[in-house]
Amino acid sequence: MKKYTVLCAGLCLALAFTSCGSSESAYKKAYEKAKQYDTATAQQQSAVQTPVETPAVVAPVQTRPATDTRVYDNADNVSVRQESVSLVNGSGLRAYSVVVGSFGLLSNAEGLQQRLKDAGYNAQIVKNEGRNMYRVVASTFDNKADAARSRDQFRAQDAYKDAWLLSNQ
Repeated sequence: MKKYTVLCAGLCLALAFTSCGSSESAYKKAYEKAKQYDTATAQQQSAVQTPVETPAVVAPVQTRPATDTRVYDNADNVSVRQESVSLVNGSGLRAYSVVVGSFGLLSNAEGLQQRLKDAGYNAQIVKNEGRNMYRVVASTFDNKADAARSRDQFRAQDAYKDAWLLSNQ
């Protein structure tokens, strides 16, 4: 009795596994049907004619020499960071300063200060006690417009692309 049960179970499993397999002819039929659909769609699209669009009327371009270009510098829109800082090394700060480096270690700030002094700048070091950061000031000014111009000159150099303005008022 056990032999017949095992034999029947094995036969049922064999039939179950063979009946679920997809045949190559089924794939071929699906491919042919999709190909017919694509050709029919392409024929329909070629039969429908699209209306011809007229070109838009464009006003003629008026050229001006480069000398007519006006640049308006609005120093009021320049962002300035306000921080309470104390002078560590230098001759003193004015109202607006250009910061070119911020360091957690004084020795790193002194290294940048020395490079700036070698380049001819009156570099100074200030400390923000709240953030425990040493700021290297490359130049300092009484008005915001001059400070913004100086910051832009530093940003034009590859080494100081992140220069920013500091107000210690």
